[in-house]
Amino acid sequence: MNTYKRHRFPPDIISYAVWLYYRFNLSHRDIEDLLAERGNTVSRESIRLWCIKFGALYARRLKRKHRGYGDTFYIDEVFVKINGKQHYLWRAVDQDGEVVDVYLQAKRDGAAANRFFKRLLRSHGGEPRKIVTDKLRSYPVAHRGVMPEVIHITDQYANNRAEQSHEATRVRECGMRRFKSMRQAQRFLGAHAAVSNLFNLGRHLVSAQHYRDLRISAFGQWSRAVA
Repeated sequence: MNTYKRHRFPPDIISYAVWLYYRFNLSHRDIEDLLAERGNTVSRESIRLWCIKFGALYARRLKRKHRGYGDTFYIDEVFVKINGKQHYLWRAVDQDGEVVDVYLQAKRDGAAANRFFKRLLRSHGGEPRKIVTDKLRSYPVAHRGVMPEVIHITDQYANNRAEQSHEATRVRECGMRRFKSMRQAQRFLGAHAAVSNLFNLGRHLVSAQHYRDLRISAFGQWSRAVA
């Protein structure tokens, strides 16, 4: 099946625009200008539609080929405003900073925590060894009901890794002038997480040459995902 059938622009331009949008804090207008500088006249609306359609497609392909997550999940929730109403963004990252899953819900009660924990089991393909959360009372409810055998830690400051992972979302949320709907937000956050995981290379932990090798490998995986 031809992924790019009936699209006027070639795949390399489409995939490059989508990569720019999810990899960096750029607007559709910014990408329109970057493509124009390369001699490609593309409308902002076309770029927006590419990001919607192909962002989700690329994210699914990247998740299928993901190498797997660590055995410790750091879980946190933060409120986001969507169309003027407060919602909660649930997020889980592993010990390497990889985003395991993100999920928007209207509440943060025990039922919402249960739903998110069950999503995590599907994403991970099984139970982690340990979960780390804050002291929100919904977490023990979900822990007892969904994964009672897993170690559960609620020490103060132990969950900083998950809280820090929200920062990139906050930056993009401001740049986009708030999310307009839950569907739009969930779609964007899922694609953003998949691309972030691919290029989460631990630059500050490895030598310059090792980082370059990892980056070449990441671009190779990206090329296969967009083919």
